Amino acid sequence: MCATPSSFRLSSIAMARYSFRPGLLPTLAMLILLPLLINLGLWQYGKAERKQILQETLDTHSRAPAMPLTTTPVDAETLRFHRVTLRGEYEPTRQILIDNRIYHERAGYHVVTPFRLAGSEGQGVRVLINRGWIPAPADHRSIPVVTTPTGQIELTGLAIVPGKKFFTLSNATPASANAEWQPVWENLNLQRFRESVAYPVQPVVILLGADTINDPLGDFVREWPQPDDDSAKNLGFAYQWFGFAGTLVIIYLVVNLKKLS
Repeated sequence: MCATPSSFRLSSIAMARYSFRPGLLPTLAMLILLPLLINLGLWQYGKAERKQILQETLDTHSRAPAMPLTTTPVDAETLRFHRVTLRGEYEPTRQILIDNRIYHERAGYHVVTPFRLAGSEGQGVRVLINRGWIPAPADHRSIPVVTTPTGQIELTGLAIVPGKKFFTLSNATPASANAEWQPVWENLNLQRFRESVAYPVQPVVILLGADTINDPLGDFVREWPQPDDDSAKNLGFAYQWFGFAGTLVIIYLVVNLKKLS
């Protein structure tokens, strides 16, 4: 039904009884809070978008044939999310247990073991292998014993680039390759490891698959998180911040709409 001229006149008369008179404090609050809420929404939306792009990259690269990882230095970003094959032997003397890794609400460790690549000359070239999650013992002061294959073996896994920004409660870094080794770390800090040893280390970490024959599962769990695992949560936060911004605008208009006497 079309609105009649009389209804337009009634609406105009009703609106004429109000005027928009923004106060100083509400306007200042609006100018400060609105951009903040919008930027928070855009930040969460951007995080979700980046995770989805990484997931698409992982899905594409992981379907490609496995690439050989040798002693030749590699570019980390070029190798990111590619499946690789490598031959060599584990060196458990510099093994790392990454603390506070949770699996099904149970605390444990990720076991990261250096792997000397076959064909290395002199001191040799290593790459770090994340062999999976193991449960923490009841007494967290005890270091779990991890069985490691010996001799030359061939492995297949997924190359990842570990993060570089960490929140740590301590700054325990071995001063040199001869310093007493600290097996439990808060984070997988590749730069810290490189500074703690006297040999070159490839700039990627290899995640072993659940079907790895030469390093069987045993007590390990190899269910690696996907890049987009939390993207839906980020989108939810983004829409929440945008909703707060819209609500703020409505409140600002209502508060500053004054009825004429």
